[in-house]
Amino acid sequence: MSITPKLKMCAGCNQLKHIWKSDKKDKYCQPCWYSIDKPKSISPVSTKRRVEMDEYGKKRVAYLAIHSTCQAGLVECTGQATEIHHKAGRVGELYTKVSNFLAVCRNCHRFIEENPEEAKHLGLSESRLTP
Repeated sequence: MSITPKLKMCAGCNQLKHIWKSDKKDKYCQPCWYSIDKPKSISPVSTKRRVEMDEYGKKRVAYLAIHSTCQAGLVECTGQATEIHHKAGRVGELYTKVSNFLAVCRNCHRFIEENPEEAKHLGLSESRLTP
């Protein structure tokens, strides 16, 4: 004994058919489901930011190749620079501005991020607010 699914009204062709998928309260047969325009998901990264990220990636690699030792040299420094700290933040043009870069090891970077006032006092960070 085989079970056949009930026929239901397709919202695309308005015929009784086997329903393939539902979109909220509308039900569609297979041909109609693939023919409707479904809303596209919003990209998590804008086109402009993607271009900036590509540019930053190239500059980051080049900067770390030149500055292979940690420029912070704090207490638990490992000596090997593996990350870039953005001294004045990463908003807008500051994201790719090389004069804003500081090559640091993970330990120093963590210290800088967790102790912003002391990092500013040591010259490792700058105020992100415009004067």
